[in-house]
Amino acid sequence: MSVPSIGKEKRIFSLQEARDLLPLVKKITASVVERVHSNLDRLETLSEEDPEFEETRQDIDSVVRLWAEKLQKLGCEVKGLWLVDFDNGQGYYCWNYPEDDVDHFHGYEEGFDNRTRIC
Repeated sequence: MSVPSIGKEKRIFSLQEARDLLPLVKKITASVVERVHSNLDRLETLSEEDPEFEETRQDIDSVVRLWAEKLQKLGCEVKGLWLVDFDNGQGYYCWNYPEDDVDHFHGYEEGFDNRTRIC
């Protein structure tokens, strides 16, 4: 699934600003993760021919898309499922659910796999 782009100016975060926004980001993410997991459990009980199967799958897509849109409106960049970046002007502070804090960084050209811990 592709993440929709919201036509908003790019926001630059200090580390403190990213950490200050994190409780809201975590709250939004946790509620969506719970709903997606519940729906995935439901899908396991349904056959693909069941009309509820497609409805449940569409609900998963919808809530993930809404999650991404909410975070983008806050100025965050969604880079993957439950993966959020905060642009700092030189790269990204990086957070992945359910981490406790924004404590990783990666450059613009690197991705999640090359992130380093912030001292």
